[in-house]
Amino acid sequence: MVHAYILIQTAVGQSVDVADAIRGVEGVTRVDAVTGPYDVVAMVEARSVDDLGKLVLSQIQMIPNITRTLTCPIIHL
Repeated sequence: MVHAYILIQTAVGQSVDVADAIRGVEGVTRVDAVTGPYDVVAMVEARSVDDLGKLVLSQIQMIPNITRTLTCPIIHL
């Protein structure tokens, strides 16, 4: 399994709605609204890096009011 943090910027005032929508996406294991340069952080899991990319591109980025995402795959040292 591949795990990653997705850092998400939203339109002004849309953090709660975006976080609620992300919670419904299969593969999302945790969602938190945060302060700072990003508005929402999601932890996700997928079977492969390709599946991770598909999850982000075809599901998460399609949620209304998301303006930018940054995907941070977790590595095990």
